[in-house]
Amino acid sequence: MSSILHRIQGQTRDIGFPVKRLLPAMAARMVGPFVFFDHMGPMVFAEQGTEGDVRPHPHIGLATVTYLFSGALMHRDSLGSVQRITPGDVNWMSAGCGIVHSERIPEDIRTQHVPVQGIQMWIGLPLAEEESAPGFWHYPAADLPRVATVGVTVHVLAGQAFGQQSPVKTNSPTLYAAINMEADAQIDIAKDYAERALYVVDGAISVDGEVVEAGTLVVLRTDIIVNVIAQNASRLMLLGGAPLDGGARFVWWNFVASSKEKIEAAKLAWATQEHTFFPPVPGESEFIPLPESKL
Repeated sequence: MSSILHRIQGQTRDIGFPVKRLLPAMAARMVGPFVFFDHMGPMVFAEQGTEGDVRPHPHIGLATVTYLFSGALMHRDSLGSVQRITPGDVNWMSAGCGIVHSERIPEDIRTQHVPVQGIQMWIGLPLAEEESAPGFWHYPAADLPRVATVGVTVHVLAGQAFGQQSPVKTNSPTLYAAINMEADAQIDIAKDYAERALYVVDGAISVDGEVVEAGTLVVLRTDIIVNVIAQNASRLMLLGGAPLDGGARFVWWNFVASSKEKIEAAKLAWATQEHTFFPPVPGESEFIPLPESKL
């Protein structure tokens, strides 16, 4: 029996620059609490102008998790947070009842022609946290534990994995790790979490003998230890955790919620720029308008 439940290739989307979107997908709407998965770049941006900048936009009912391989982003939000994120860091922003943020390309990254590449995830919040106050936490790369074995290094980004516990604050059981493997190296993925998936950023691997190429997300069976062997030098993302309480979430544009009514209220608040619902981002004068249909 195959260890792989689903293979997801993703679709290219334009958010001001092209990204590969892996979740949500027809085969799997969620993996554990993860409801959204974008692979950004690598992309080199123009020295002048705002190419690649993501103007202020709103969120509810989710936590955004940003992890970069190269380049940098500048995060600003309606709480007043201003944070540069660099490779290996984790930016964790919990939207709760409502938050607004922007992500812009720093000037030095533009002028030095540094490619920006990374992963941005959305994690659905438990029912009890959907209406919670928003929050923002930044974790430098050096504060996140690493594990090294023969030919393999693991950066534990959230949850507990490979004998290490990440300091990142999560709202439900969550697994998230970055794995680098040399050619022919191998690693076993434990069955500690109810749902697990692997994304091949670059390179190629075999999962219990089945080859998985770069750009593919594979959702794994839940009840077995999975053996991964690198076909060549490879970079992977491991994600998963416990399914969200209350079942699947509704996702519309940047909004995630357990009910359509909450999404409709957020849509109206953003369309009318209701600042008690969505406060503005200090220092920002632009915003992304509400789309006519979901993206």
